[in-house]
Order: sequence, then C-alpha cells, then structure tokens
Amino acid sequence: MVEFTRRQLMATSVAAALGASVSGVGTAAASDTNTQRAPSVRGELKRFSSTALGAEVTGPFVFENGTLLYSLQHPSGDNPEPYNSSGIGYFAGYRFSMDGTNDDFTELSTPNTNEQQGMIRGAGGEYEFLAHGGETISDTERLGVAQTPDGTNITRENFSGTMYGDPAANPDCNQFIPMNGNGTTGYLFTNWENSPGNISRIPISQDENGGWNADLDRAINLANTKPFREIGGTRINCYGDRTPWNTMISAEENYAHPRVSGTATVGDIAANGTGKGYIGACQFWNRPAPSEIQSAIEEYYDDTWTVQGWWAMSGVEFLAYYLGAQPTESTTPIEGPYPNPYRYGYFVDIREPTADPPQPVKYYVMGRVSWEAPDIQNDLRTVYGCSDGDNKGIYKFVADRPIPSYQDPMDIAGTLYAPTVTNGAAAKHESPADVSLEIEWLELGHATNREVEAWIAEYDEITQIDYLATHTDEWTAGDSVTDAVLEEADREVVENGNQNYITNEEIVEWAEQYEDGDVDEKLRKVPFLETRAAAKEIGATIEFNKAEGVDSHVDARPGDPVYFAISALSDGMSEEGDLQLERVDGGVVYRATLQHDYDVSTLEPVIVGPDASDPADIADDALINVDNVYVMDDGRVLCCEDADQLGRSYSNDCLYVYQPEDTDRGHGDNDGRKNDDPSNEPWDENTAGCR
Repeated sequence: MVEFTRRQLMATSVAAALGASVSGVGTAAASDTNTQRAPSVRGELKRFSSTALGAEVTGPFVFENGTLLYSLQHPSGDNPEPYNSSGIGYFAGYRFSMDGTNDDFTELSTPNTNEQQGMIRGAGGEYEFLAHGGETISDTERLGVAQTPDGTNITRENFSGTMYGDPAANPDCNQFIPMNGNGTTGYLFTNWENSPGNISRIPISQDENGGWNADLDRAINLANTKPFREIGGTRINCYGDRTPWNTMISAEENYAHPRVSGTATVGDIAANGTGKGYIGACQFWNRPAPSEIQSAIEEYYDDTWTVQGWWAMSGVEFLAYYLGAQPTESTTPIEGPYPNPYRYGYFVDIREPTADPPQPVKYYVMGRVSWEAPDIQNDLRTVYGCSDGDNKGIYKFVADRPIPSYQDPMDIAGTLYAPTVTNGAAAKHESPADVSLEIEWLELGHATNREVEAWIAEYDEITQIDYLATHTDEWTAGDSVTDAVLEEADREVVENGNQNYITNEEIVEWAEQYEDGDVDEKLRKVPFLETRAAAKEIGATIEFNKAEGVDSHVDARPGDPVYFAISALSDGMSEEGDLQLERVDGGVVYRATLQHDYDVSTLEPVIVGPDASDPADIADDALINVDNVYVMDDGRVLCCEDADQLGRSYSNDCLYVYQPEDTDRGHGDNDGRKNDDPSNEPWDENTAGCR
C-alpha cells in the first residue's frame, strides 16, 4: 500500500503528493533551460534551520518575545529519536531580535553529515519538542488522531482502504492564542493535514526561564468534538492564520476538487462533446473506491491522461467513516452517511477558541478550492487566499462590512474575486525574475455565508449508491457491483459528467450569463461551489503552480507588503498556459503592496529559486519550492521549504529568513486608513465584540 506522503509519492511518480496535482511539478528535466537570474534575491536570504530527513518545515510561528516554533511534518522513521516521529517544537534559548537591528544570527551551515541530516538544527538555540503526534492526551484519544462517532481511532489498524497520510504524521499550521496580557499562557492550535482532517488545541505556558511547556492532559482534538461533527468535520487542514480578532483560522487543502485537469476548461469538454482527456477528480467523488479511478482510466482507454487530483481521493471513504458510515469492502458502495464534496475546501475559523469545546464556522462564501493559506487584512474585510496544486489560483474576498461585526457569521456577505494577469503577452518567454505581474480582479459573485451553505445542503444526501444508480442503465441498489457495472458508470461520467452534482452544462451556462451581466438565481451557486472551474471559464488566470503561501505583517496597512509564494513556476505558468514565463522549478516569492482599499495589483518577484539543472554549488544555498511564508514583527519573512531538492548535495528542507531591501514598512497617511471610509477604522472589541 502506498503511504501518502510527499516524499514517497514523489518517489513513486504519484503527482507530487500533498503539494501538487499533476506529475512533473518541481522535478528536474533534461530540457530545463538556464533561466536568467534564477536563483536571485532582492534583499538578503539566510538559512536559519534545517529539518530532519523526510520532513518539511511547516507551521512557523514567532511568539511576541521572538521565540520561533514550527512543526516537524512526516519525518523519516529512520531518523534517530526524537526526530523519527512528527511533532511540534520550539527553539529554546534563542529569540529573534525585533529592535530593528535584524542581523541577529549567523547563517546556519548546510547539513553535511549523517548526524546533521537526521536532526533539526538551528542557527540559535536547541529545538525542543512540546508534543509528538499520536501521544496520549486522554484516556481515549491520541494527539492528532480523528475518531468515528463511537470513539474508534481512524487508523490503519482499525480500517482498511487508502488513507491520506498516516494519522498524526502531518502537523502543519500553528497559531498561538494568548490568554493573558503578556502572552505567557494560552492555547496552541495545530492543523493536522489528513483526511479526515483535524485541529488540536494544546494549553501551553511559559516558565520563568523563558521555556515553554505543554499540558497534554488538557489537550483536545477538535475533530472529535460535537461542533466539528455538526459541520461535517474538515479535510486536509494545511496552513492558516491568526485573525485580527484573535482566533485561529484553518485552511482546508482539498486537492480533490478539480473537475478539469491542467489548463482545460469545462467549455473544452462542451466543445468536444466528451470529458475524455480533460476530466478531473471531483467528478468521481462518490464513486466506490474513488482513489482507484486513475488505474481504471488506464485500463479503459488506450490514450490515458492524468485525472487531476485522483490521488487526493484517498481518505474520502475514511471521511465517511468519521461521519458514521459503516465500512465496506472494495467496490461495495457506502450507503451513508457520505461526505458532501461541497462541504470541504474552505477557511475554518475557530470563532470561540477558548470555549469547551471551541466553536468553528466555515466561510463558504469565500470560495471552495484547495486552500493552502488565508491572509486577513486589517480593514477586517479583505481576505487573500492561495490554492495549492497545479494550475490553481490566488483569490480575493471582500466582505460588505468588517467580518467580526456580523453577530452571526452565517450572515457574512461579500464578493469573491479571481485574478487575471493583464501583461501576460509582454511577460511571455521572459525570466520571472525580471517580470512583475500586473493583476486585475474579476468579480465572480456576491452572496452570504448562509446562502452558500443552503446551496451546499442540496447535495447532502448523495452517496456511492447514487453514482451507480444514476450512471448505469440496469443497476439498482442491492445488486452486486461487477467490474462491468463500475466501468459503465465511469465511462458515462467521463463522457457526460457526474450528474449527481453541479453539471458541466450549468457551469457553461453560468459563464454565458456572466458575460451577459445577468446571472439567474439558480446559477449563483456556481462560482462559490465550483470556484476553480468557474474562474477558468471566464478567463481568469488560473495558472499558478503550487501557490503555497500568503502573508503580511500583523499590523499591515496600505503601503505595506503582502507576500505570495509560488512553489514551482512551471506547467501553466510556463509551457502550457497564457503566461508562458521561463520555467523556474525552484519557485518564486512575489511581493505586492497594499493600496488604499487593501487591494493589490502588482506582484513583484523578490526571491527566485534555482533551475532544476543547477548544480549543488548554486542549489545548496538557494530557496527551493517555498511553502509557508510568515512575516515577522520587524518585516522579515520566514520562508519554509517543501523541496524536491533539485541539484542539492543534501536532502533536507530548510527554513530561511528573508530580509527585504527596505525594512521600513511605510504606513500610509492616517496610519493607512481612508478618512472617508468608516469600514477602515480599527476593530474595537470593547465596543463591538466578536461573536
């Protein structure tokens, strides 16, 4: 059985797992050209840490006193203890200086020995674990492990089938919510990137010597609480953010959402009269044994293609067990309850983080994609988000009024936008290091959170039985499922789409009405439930490859930067799509400047990774396949790696500190607020509390 981690799936050519949706992402290629100024940095880049073999650097967080924390995600089991199992830890005995001097550490050397490569190293302090994944946190629970409603741990020992990553092996985002004025005690929220997903809450406190301690006896898995079951749980919780109203917001990275592969559109399917060669994974969501669709396609057709996101179907059936479904064998259909695909792929705000249990809300109105990270601006209305994977987008949501001002978060209303790059023709065949991308935002639609949830609820009762009953002529519930029956249903879905959910015809019709400026009420749901497909259909630039990070300073105002991390500039951004920049397998970090209304319109490259063909003397000290980005209080940026290593002499991911050329964050007039716009006034929790 293939274990679904980035390292092993890359090794087995399975679609750059957990981080991309098609093969060929971030991999060395014989045809890789020598891109001008790749690598390059506008400013200074210094290595602070290297993590243990097999692991990514994920979930960085810097406490107010400058102490750094991050997660050890899916390390190699061959590493020496304690670096052979996942966990969350911090660098004891070191604090970043936030007094403006910035140059407060000597760059860490590359990990050259077996000992160095098997551990976590830092330029300052010693990495100390607060908790390991799978540790006992109560009489019946283990940290990071989701359970069925009857309390059975969802593990390989208890259930058969394909699983999205080992349970408790994938800690990602960390956000600390302080409980006192000096920030020495509070709750550490951690994402667990699995399916079903999970978020843990661990009470931590700082001792008189500055060290941090975790109270695992009072830690909880939010996935196993009643409020999380009421929203259907979560899926593939990746990165996140701490909101201006002091809550943790988690991003669901649901890679299984694409309904078309690569640069294709639903219109291409309509024009060709078939989804053959175009169709994506989401169309097989309620198929019995959904993760087997790629191998089935290879058996059915001579000219096979990659069904984008097929590997992310792993864990869908485990999500059904989380909801209370009874396990079945092989292709015997699950009757129910079965997860509604339109309930996954959102930002999840823990709106009452200190409650027992905490109260979550999903922001359905902000769009459904494979969210890597959100970044909420200080107007309390504007949210930027990036969608991880191949040919994905960056998106913007603008609420009608400050988000925490809504007494009921289901009443949040706003507009969802997708980008279009306006200087693509001028940028074609140029080095990404030399080209700033000019962006305009296309309005996809306006709705309330409650409206979108009601549209989602229309699809709540669909199961695997419906997949067969709808797409075959003779099969009825209770009949045995033969290979011929399953093939008949699969071929019908390939040809005409999955009729159980939003249809191809509805998406094409929505796009036509969108162009006419008059969308029917029944089609308003399309851009919110099928965000990527809708945006592609109207010409948005959905070509970004592995948009893995977005962040700005906690006090960012107009005139300040927002950073967008693109892990591998290839495929749609280079060879296939409209942009066709020169390929840079090592990725690019872009910087945008917040305008008076918190809009951004220009993405300026500030860090460019190496080419896949670059040798070790170049690749060893370059940022490769940037993942999370985190802007510290002094404006420096932590850049995490989920690297394919390319030409490096070592196989460890690293954490770098980026020092921009200009350290002055440059707040605008009136501290960045427009005098004539009351929505830009700072949020006052004393006069309008967040509920």
